[in-house]
Amino acid sequence: MTEDGPAVIGWIETVDLPDLGLRDLKAKIDTGARTSALHAHDIRRFRRGDASWVAFRADTGHGLSDDPIEARLIGRRAIKNTSGVPETRLIVRTRLRLGDRLWRIDLSLSDRTNMTFPIIVGRAALKRHDIAVHTRRAYVATPNPERTAP
Repeated sequence: MTEDGPAVIGWIETVDLPDLGLRDLKAKIDTGARTSALHAHDIRRFRRGDASWVAFRADTGHGLSDDPIEARLIGRRAIKNTSGVPETRLIVRTRLRLGDRLWRIDLSLSDRTNMTFPIIVGRAALKRHDIAVHTRRAYVATPNPERTAP
């Protein structure tokens, strides 16, 4: 905690994943979820040198990305889906920008077709960053894109 206390964010914020070329994603800050998840389609694993990589198309909240996104695969994890059923998901590590802060997170690639948000930011991504989530307010740390649209 800082002298001023933790940074407060809303339960909905706009985030960027600059390493993946994704900007202005409407994110649900979900402390009930351990791992963050990004809506991904057409996931394909491949090798680059000695490392495992994935290529996928991401849902930006405005449709699927035109070009495949590539990221180094850091592993696979059993993660409970919204129904509580464990499923094995591919995990990538990338940077998350929320407001003026930028840090690394682990991100599972998941089919979130029936979900409202293309990305959820789980509690593991918030841990050790001195952040508190305001459960009744949205867009505390970032502008509301619906209010700033031309």
